[in-house]
Amino acid sequence: MATSDSTDFEPNVAEFVEEAFERCGLELRTGYDLKTAKRSINLMLAEWANRGLNQWTVEQATQTVTESQNDYTLTSNVIDILDCSIRRTTNGTELDLQMSRVSRSEYLNIPTKSTKSRPSQFFLDKLNPEIYNLTKSTFKKRIINLFGVKTNEKLVPVSEETEILKINGFIFKPEFAKKTRGEQYFFVNNRFIKSPYLNHAINSAFEGLIDVKHNPSYFLNLEVDAATIDINIHPTKTEIKFEDEHSIYAILRAAVKHSIGQYSISPVLDFQRDKSLDVPYNFSKNKGNSSVGIDVDTNYNPFEHPGKNKSFVKIDSFEKEMQSLEFSSDSNNLSKIDFKELTKNISVESTIQIDKKYIINKNKSSLIIVNQQRAHQRILYEKFLQSITLNNYGAQKLLHPIDFDFSTEEISVLNSNKKILNQFGLIFNCGKDQLTITSMPAYVEVENLKDSIDNLIFNLNHEIPDNSFSEADLISKIMAKSLSIKNGTILDVKEQQYIINALFACKESLISPFNKKTYVKIEYSQIDNMFK
Repeated sequence: MATSDSTDFEPNVAEFVEEAFERCGLELRTGYDLKTAKRSINLMLAEWANRGLNQWTVEQATQTVTESQNDYTLTSNVIDILDCSIRRTTNGTELDLQMSRVSRSEYLNIPTKSTKSRPSQFFLDKLNPEIYNLTKSTFKKRIINLFGVKTNEKLVPVSEETEILKINGFIFKPEFAKKTRGEQYFFVNNRFIKSPYLNHAINSAFEGLIDVKHNPSYFLNLEVDAATIDINIHPTKTEIKFEDEHSIYAILRAAVKHSIGQYSISPVLDFQRDKSLDVPYNFSKNKGNSSVGIDVDTNYNPFEHPGKNKSFVKIDSFEKEMQSLEFSSDSNNLSKIDFKELTKNISVESTIQIDKKYIINKNKSSLIIVNQQRAHQRILYEKFLQSITLNNYGAQKLLHPIDFDFSTEEISVLNSNKKILNQFGLIFNCGKDQLTITSMPAYVEVENLKDSIDNLIFNLNHEIPDNSFSEADLISKIMAKSLSIKNGTILDVKEQQYIINALFACKESLISPFNKKTYVKIEYSQIDNMFK
């Protein structure tokens, strides 16, 4: 980009934002200000693009020319050529000779193109790369062509027609629900939209069939009277307002529930099944041997009435309770972790989880409330960076490779980042619609591998951080976000203690890799003031 006769003036987005703030008489103070400004710029550019006005980066580039070579292939990021010249160096002096652009017809009419001389004309043949070659087909075939052949066995048709709404499309069977929301598509009068309200109707229809942490996949076309909707409530036109949204919600929910029941994909009771032959869902062959837990009734009294309720505790927890009854001594403190400065007074012997989201711990003067997801992101992020530095990636090789089905687009995302993902211990081979895992990070359980990869693909596509310093830092953040425990996960006492210990052993424990607080501290004096 050349401005004010300067050929080396290349401002970045941050400089544009800073200039805009200064012209408004404001000061760019925080990273949040910059993030908000970037979001506003993206929304503005998206609105312009919807109107056919695209903004391109103008850069200067060089191409070495070779004698007798007529054609040259430019890089894929080149959209067009604005100006072209031949640069010759004679006795140390550079001379630029301007070239004129000709059309395709003019180029084809040139009789002899191999004549040796200084080039004075050029022709740009825009060979746009083919992303999808989709022929005219049905809606179902279009979904299969985009998301892979094996998608066919996952689809369940949905069809309903009323006076105010006509529905047709497909949903995925409950067993194919994902933790991510990548395969959720609404079309209203052939226009793609996003609607959290209608998405809630779909989730409500699947209630009881899928885990609360999973999301159903769907591809649904809705046809309504154009006079009953308003599309001018968002610059990107992806959000609309329905005149009778409550009725549409109810019809959509009922149509999906009807399809689920009609095609017999709801779970049924089988009274002939022998439950003793069932394999536990959370069974893992890759887990090592562990001590057997014995249930002990500590309140058992043979002389009490046999109908009295009994409470049972694990023998390991019983042993811990017995130890807590012993007199404290200096020797009992040997098991405590000595955190430096900030954490030297933290006790990890007593933790509690609330709302499946926060871990509460106490020290001598305050309560510490930890966000478990953000804390685990920080822990994994620093572990990944340390692994890169030490070339120790902690991969665990699988005895038997594991195959997963993914769409062609999802396979392409993983394949394009294969080199760096291999460095983090995720080693795989890609087929057309299949991913074969041969090794995985040591921090991931086998039963959670599929969900972790789903999250990884989603984050690689949509939520790449803007403030990363390097490719390693970038992927470390994405891996940490994808593999971390999520809010809503129940943690036992040992897991809670691990989060506390590992967090405060990090170099930066206060914030997550995405600059969000990992914990807050409430002084006991603040609590006392609440009761005054």
